[in-house]
Amino acid sequence: MNNSSILALAGSACASAFAFAQPDPAAAAASIPAVVRVLGHYDNGVGTSDAASEGTVTASLIANRPALRPGEILEFVPGVIVTQHSGDGKANQYFLRGFNLDHGTDFATFVDGMPVNMRTHAHGQGYTDLNFLIPELVGKVHYRKGPYYADEGDFASAGSAHMGLVDRLDDGFAAVTVGAHAYARTLVAGSTAAAGGDLLYALELAHNDGPWRAPEAFHKSSALLRYSRAAGADRFSLTAMAYKGAWRATSQVPLRAVADGRIDRYGAVDPDDGGHTGRYSLSAAWRRRTADTQWEAHAYAVRSDLALYNDVTYFLDDPVNGDQFLQTERRKLAGFDVAFTRFCELAGRRMANAFGVQARFDRIAPLGLAATARRQILAPIATSRVSEGSAALWYQNTLQWTPWLRSIAGVRYDRYRFDVGSSIPENAGAAADHIASPKLALVFGPWHGAEFFANYGAGFHSNDARGTTAHVAPRERTPVEPVTPLVRTRGAELGVRLDVVPGLQSSAALWTMRSDSELVFSGDAGDTAPSRASRRAGIEWNNHYVAGRHLLLDLDLAVSRARYTQFDPAGDDVPGAVEKVASFGAALNDVGRWSGAFQLRWFGPRPLVEDDSVRSSATAIAYLRAGYRIDRRWQVTADVFNLFNRQASDVDYYYASRLPGEPAGGVDDIHFHPVEPRTLRLTVRAVF
Repeated sequence: MNNSSILALAGSACASAFAFAQPDPAAAAASIPAVVRVLGHYDNGVGTSDAASEGTVTASLIANRPALRPGEILEFVPGVIVTQHSGDGKANQYFLRGFNLDHGTDFATFVDGMPVNMRTHAHGQGYTDLNFLIPELVGKVHYRKGPYYADEGDFASAGSAHMGLVDRLDDGFAAVTVGAHAYARTLVAGSTAAAGGDLLYALELAHNDGPWRAPEAFHKSSALLRYSRAAGADRFSLTAMAYKGAWRATSQVPLRAVADGRIDRYGAVDPDDGGHTGRYSLSAAWRRRTADTQWEAHAYAVRSDLALYNDVTYFLDDPVNGDQFLQTERRKLAGFDVAFTRFCELAGRRMANAFGVQARFDRIAPLGLAATARRQILAPIATSRVSEGSAALWYQNTLQWTPWLRSIAGVRYDRYRFDVGSSIPENAGAAADHIASPKLALVFGPWHGAEFFANYGAGFHSNDARGTTAHVAPRERTPVEPVTPLVRTRGAELGVRLDVVPGLQSSAALWTMRSDSELVFSGDAGDTAPSRASRRAGIEWNNHYVAGRHLLLDLDLAVSRARYTQFDPAGDDVPGAVEKVASFGAALNDVGRWSGAFQLRWFGPRPLVEDDSVRSSATAIAYLRAGYRIDRRWQVTADVFNLFNRQASDVDYYYASRLPGEPAGGVDDIHFHPVEPRTLRLTVRAVF
């Protein structure tokens, strides 16, 4: 069968597009009752998605709201909490839907189709470091929650975020930001016409000491060069990005040491923690649309490196030199994804078929773990060389059965291959695994501005390749069993979206998810380890209101419950699982020369041990922004972080550590990383 025959067969079968490849709007309008589009900070109106928990953050929110760190751009996704438990050069810590996602496991992140999550990472599975991102160049964030989408694979069980970069800027600009604790940032960005398209460029330099008693000395440099060309719905882009950072870190500290005055709240037990990292990428995106077909493709190549020094137990394992350890990796990865969609009709009903293929290959060498003291290597623990490849095929069908009923059915198949070389001979070897994931969604409506959703899907996350061939624990040299390479997840959701009140987008979702295995933080190893199967359930309520020509309001609430489903005498609570999240935002735009924004986010107490006998405190943080436009060219902005100067925690853990003079077995204690105190930053921006 030749290619034309295959495409003809696909056209006769007729199936469906994914969220960003919907059928022609004019054709849709002919069969679906008209709805009023409300567009403020979110494009989440009726008729824009396949689930109540799916949506798009617009560029206006990214521009209006202050962010302490680049990774906090993900906090604009309703229900997501972004924190930090170490230095700012390290990947953030993320929470969503009852998950402590650590540095990104079970939440997939992409920039223009290029994956950010790092599998088999030196510090943690799914490591998502967004410090290379320049927030001012992000044009939108399309988010999804749950494993309901055929084109989403590894790490996407709790959700995903697809960030799209802008192709051009209306005006070039230069901005300088200064703030407390030696904070300084300079950004120059602009675009120009070139070769029938647009050439976008940006250079960012930043430094920050932070409030820590041992200055963080975080220094970063980022650059971007992007060529894009568009003709109607067709477009092409080629993007080069580079980032380099180095820092000292004040990691989580034991509560007892702060309570008795041995260290300050912003002090460190080991002031030599920290690291350096780099990321360099080249990516391409292409899309072509005809009357009844769409092609979309992405390709990328990334080179990255990391050296990370951590000390989380202090003198528990080594009472003489301390427990600091070094995690290192050098990585090269490359991959692509291609999707083809054919739009058609079946018995007078609109339908579309989407087919996709995805592939990725990571080569990590060396991948090392060593015992250190004051950043000097004392003894290597293990060194590995890992090759990890994966390929996936997916298919999705969307059928408009009636003007008020749409179905989306899909399936994906993933296959992984792991090859591990190790300095511990027993841990070298190869492993392979595969998994199939069915998906189904039903969309009812709209009726008088109301739309209803029922979603189901199976997903997965991959485990660290080293664990798939491990037979000996690297530190203790005791026997261990290899982990399951691909861990199954299953989720379901009932939701509703409303466009009833003029200017208001509201949605609610009742969801549940099961996972065959958790990944939990291990204080002894300073890493994540597999644990028991679990179940989560919760409800979300999101509201986005264009209250007037100048005022935008956002209110998001989420409640969840996480429990292990396999019995253990220790208990069935999942440590670190966030239970309640609330956020409120208000933006005031173009009131004469003034603009402003207020943001409050709160996440409630969490169990820190399985029997719920130790819990964290709640954390509430407010940000405030005030901007003044001097003239067409000049603007001044003041951002205040932690407006009410709350003494709260970014993150809390409970485990044993040992300080000098304490018993050899250590002391079980809460270890916390404090939020930064009230901080003012001033930005002067000039356009050219």
